[in-house]
Amino acid sequence: MSRPSAAVVAVSTAVLLGIAVLSSPAIADVTPRQREVEQHGTEVMPFSLAATTHIFTKTANGGTQQVVTKHHDPKQAAMIRGHLAMIARQFSEGDFNAPVQIHGNDMPGLAVLRAAKQGELTIHYHDLPDGGEIVYHADEPRLVMALHEWFDAQLSDHGHDAMAGHDPGMMHHHPADASTAE
Repeated sequence: MSRPSAAVVAVSTAVLLGIAVLSSPAIADVTPRQREVEQHGTEVMPFSLAATTHIFTKTANGGTQQVVTKHHDPKQAAMIRGHLAMIARQFSEGDFNAPVQIHGNDMPGLAVLRAAKQGELTIHYHDLPDGGEIVYHADEPRLVMALHEWFDAQLSDHGHDAMAGHDPGMMHHHPADASTAE
């Protein structure tokens, strides 16, 4: 059996190193904006951003914001529940000061949400096994659009600590678009 040439070994090593660098979350890919949001987040949120995941799921009539622990930590879950329940109450009263403290006053969608009339935007909190969730519902398209813009801004601002959820009801299936499996 012959041994690979030095050139083959060098190229293989370079490719593997490149894959390792690209697949590992690097601190360098965190934007200055995300660092700023993380710092402000520690002033507002009692739980660890690094130990939790924020999941933003857009729905046809609003969306769901979930925060869950990454490692089934009951202490973090309790802090998440307390914080989200309080935030849901504040939001229901039109008080969006907590996100302003974290993300700034000109966060996309926030001005429209703050201007919603009583009853136009319903907000409910629910416990989850590893955290909690806030469910937002609106019948007004301008409020639904504002919620979706607000979710997108939070996804961007929270970086690796956030992810977009998936609502099957938001899928638009068109039979003509279906492709066959290979």
